[in-house]
Amino acid sequence: MDCSKVGKLIYTLRTEKGMTQKSLAHAMNISDRTISKWERGIGCPDVSLLQELSDVLGVNIEKILLGDLEPNEKDGGNMKRIKFYMCPVCGNVITGTGMAEISCCGRKLNPLEARPADLSHHVSAEEVEGDYYITLEHDMEKQHYITFMAYAAWDRVLLIKLYPEQAAQARFPRTHHGMLYICCSSHGLFSTSL
Repeated sequence: MDCSKVGKLIYTLRTEKGMTQKSLAHAMNISDRTISKWERGIGCPDVSLLQELSDVLGVNIEKILLGDLEPNEKDGGNMKRIKFYMCPVCGNVITGTGMAEISCCGRKLNPLEARPADLSHHVSAEEVEGDYYITLEHDMEKQHYITFMAYAAWDRVLLIKLYPEQAAQARFPRTHHGMLYICCSSHGLFSTSL
């Protein structure tokens, strides 16, 4: 751990939050001299303080230890690059259009890899009143079901969460060329173009 880099990062994050050394020290129940030492690179935060420092400054502990927050490149909001993350514990679905470090329930999540729809995850799409009406012949039992369907066009994404014992169907507004994503609780993410 490079104390100089860590100190510069703490200074940057503290000033971004509009905090003084004294207010950060007060929030952590330590002296403002300690904060000053960290920011000058004279010492690094003790391991026992990292979680609290992370919470107060709103940054991952790993980033504090690295002393670096590399920003992602701006992607212009292109939904064709969308990534889906799903928590294996609570089922939370999170999306992102660029590189991201996502965690839920204390676990780091990796983006789901979309595969082309196979025979057991074949989608039927028909046009109804200007919408896509999507149906899927798939089990919808507690242990094996479609967890969500999402339709991504170049400027938007519409996600519909599904639950066991519910029909595997959804209705999406029709747009010019988009991708349909279907997530199976047992087999992962599938995609097909509409």
